[in-house]
Amino acid sequence: MIKYPVQTFEDSAELLTKALAANNLAAISRALQPLNVTETLEQLERLSTIERALAYRTLPKDRAVEVFEGLDAALQADLVAGLQEADVAEVFAELSPDDRVALLDELPASVAHRLISGLDEHQRALTSTVLGYPQGAVGRFMSPQFVTTHPHLSVAQTFARVRTQLDEAESVYTIPVTDAGRHLVGVVSLREVLRADDAALIADIMKDPLSFPATKGAEEAARYCADAKVLVLPIVDAEERLVGILTVDDALRILEDAETEDAARAGGTEPLRRPYLATPVSSIVRARVVWLLVLAVGATLTVQVIGAFEATLEQQVVLSLFIPLLIGTGGNTGNQAATTITRALALGDVRPQDVFKVIAREVRVGAFLGLLLGTLGFTIASLAFTVPMGLVIGLTLLGVCTMAASIGGLMPLLGKAVRADPAVFSNPFISTFVDAAGLVIYFLIATAILGL
Repeated sequence: MIKYPVQTFEDSAELLTKALAANNLAAISRALQPLNVTETLEQLERLSTIERALAYRTLPKDRAVEVFEGLDAALQADLVAGLQEADVAEVFAELSPDDRVALLDELPASVAHRLISGLDEHQRALTSTVLGYPQGAVGRFMSPQFVTTHPHLSVAQTFARVRTQLDEAESVYTIPVTDAGRHLVGVVSLREVLRADDAALIADIMKDPLSFPATKGAEEAARYCADAKVLVLPIVDAEERLVGILTVDDALRILEDAETEDAARAGGTEPLRRPYLATPVSSIVRARVVWLLVLAVGATLTVQVIGAFEATLEQQVVLSLFIPLLIGTGGNTGNQAATTITRALALGDVRPQDVFKVIAREVRVGAFLGLLLGTLGFTIASLAFTVPMGLVIGLTLLGVCTMAASIGGLMPLLGKAVRADPAVFSNPFISTFVDAAGLVIYFLIATAILGL
């Protein structure tokens, strides 16, 4: 075996860049050789589509399969476009059925059909099982490859079943127990199987099972798996028949994707679905421009409010100085509340039917925040201008914070109730409504106190 000098990750990155620039396959292979799978993935994710395909071709076969499995589905689709079809078919056959489905969703129908046709009958049937569930359902993320046992079997018989299916099963650490009709009746851990006497029956050591319907949402199932702290969550059909398993690593990946999506949409953009440096500039523009247009249109409402109180501003020009402060404070307060409630919804801490409890809490939170900020605003504005002006700023901050927190807490619940993404539903509404409503509160209070 050829030995290469020890090099750091940064050294490999520099060597890889030079090798790609020279189109030197041997040098590309040498740059990637010392890296583990995780480091190789990090290097590939920083490359362009053409460079990534070129570097991937130099990987040894066993390493190539591991690296391909670790890539996001979108990057896998990019590689498929850059590799020969024979290479793709070989790697595709090595993927687990749920990973195949994720890749197929990214590919043109003609390419997907050819890849499925290239599988053997057994693997094609497993893939079709997962592919048959609707988008977003946990059935589309489960693995149909698992080991089962039965209540009447002995520990020795169960262990023999595990050994014969060790290479195919997605996980063997938790073994579902089914009856003759494939109905889930229990689970048993591999630890308990190894600890028990060979002659003991599974019925004597199995535990009551947790399960989740295959047609329900993947994020909900992943959250359930994480909360229950189980390595494997059995997935069942409408008649409680076992159809697959959701492993904890797949559950964590689902939750990570959901968190990334919520964070992106809360920030006014669409998720990129691939590493930043591997995303084309055009895709980044498309991810951001829609929300910018929505927010720009919403900002016209704020302009209309200012126009309606133009005469008030002409009489007290000093009022215009505080508009950015009040708009910013209202928007930030609303977004804080929306982020908190969106997170609580995702964790299952609150539900849409808790709307009145949430509003009651957010009114109090907003009032306390408004009282604190309003007192500070009153003091500063009174010292810098006049006491009446300080009173206007103080009361406005109290009203704006109370209103913004209430609206921010309500919007995610309303979005959830109408089956919309709470993060998507909240952001544009808060950015437009709170700004405009805050200005209305400001000018009405100013008119009343200053006698304008």
